Amino acid sequence: MDILQRIFGQPENLPPVTGETFLIAGLGNHGREYRDNRHNIGFMALDMLAKAHHTSFTQVKNRALVTDFRLGDHKVVMAKPQTFMNRSGDAIGPLLNFYKLEPNHLLVIYDDLDLPLGTLRLREKGSAGGHNGMKSIINHVGDVFPRLRLGIGRPPGKMPVQAYVLQDFGADEVLVVREVLDTAVRATETFIQEGLTLAMSRYNGKINE
Repeated sequence: MDILQRIFGQPENLPPVTGETFLIAGLGNHGREYRDNRHNIGFMALDMLAKAHHTSFTQVKNRALVTDFRLGDHKVVMAKPQTFMNRSGDAIGPLLNFYKLEPNHLLVIYDDLDLPLGTLRLREKGSAGGHNGMKSIINHVGDVFPRLRLGIGRPPGKMPVQAYVLQDFGADEVLVVREVLDTAVRATETFIQEGLTLAMSRYNGKINE
């Protein structure tokens, strides 16, 4: 199953911008076999954002696939680390330094087992919550930076967590996943243009509530 079959767009040339620069990072495992895994919903969100802004990931920089676009006066750099998940900080830390950005201009989008599928949660800081990719980023930049958690729920029965997160979303979950990704795009755009506080008040919670 290819959830993102019709999400990808074509790159286009963009004029220079005079506003602030933001780094939006999505977490996942690189490799086609992981593409539709629950653990890759952070990558999926960035692909959806890229589609919305007519760009695609054609560059490699600091061990990440990157692309950028303009949102109003702001430059938005998107990055998908190509390291192992538990070394995500090895890509994000150097990128933050390369663009000379403070951590409050970083937004990390990733999966969260403790939130039900269909739930989003923006926060300005916090712990890794057991997520190895976030642990790595925190080790590089500290724990005070915005993050967008996308719920994937807990594994059913006695299924091991590792098997669950590396499992594709089910056919009965595709519509909810699409709604979550659409909402994640809007939340990210609001964060960039109007700030984290407004984005949190507008988008935190379960979709369609």
